[in-house]
Amino acid sequence: MNREEWLQLGVRCLAPLVFKHDLEQTIKVSCGWPSTKARAASGKRIGECWSTECSAEGVNQIFISPLLHDSREVLAVLSHELVHAVVGVECGHRGAFVNRAKQVGVEGKPTATYAGKELEGKLSIIVESIGLYPHEEFTPSDKEQKKQSTRMIKLECRCGYVARTTRKWIAVGVPTCCCGGEFEVDGLDEDESENGDG
Repeated sequence: MNREEWLQLGVRCLAPLVFKHDLEQTIKVSCGWPSTKARAASGKRIGECWSTECSAEGVNQIFISPLLHDSREVLAVLSHELVHAVVGVECGHRGAFVNRAKQVGVEGKPTATYAGKELEGKLSIIVESIGLYPHEEFTPSDKEQKKQSTRMIKLECRCGYVARTTRKWIAVGVPTCCCGGEFEVDGLDEDESENGDG
């Protein structure tokens, strides 16, 4: 069984247990990076539910971050995302989402939930039934993140106008502001400002 099959089986087990009806036909779930904040230092996204309007099939698409590998934690995040699917993504983390999440046993701040004691017990039973999530710990290195190749240098005029340029063009000459004033270069070391790119 691969990750997606396990996650889909998780939906099948959670739907009648937690939501009292079958969601399987309206949900697709996969392991994948969220659209934003996948590796943020704080406020990291570990799951996302996309509206049926985004899918040509007319189904909700849920993505669970590859950073998660603990089976019960994955199911807890899946429970959170299933609440979005049930109440509608447009609801956000307000009103109907909060009410349904409480019914399900999801606790904590609506944007950062966890499984409460009762739900945790149900998730343990599901894991015993379907087995462990077939995904090992994944820790991306900083080398994988694209490094900024050009650092933009801030130029500021006395009139308050701000512009940005590269060291290369500063070495050629600092431009004149549209008011006629001279830009001051902000953020260069003394040897850089004298020698340009070097």
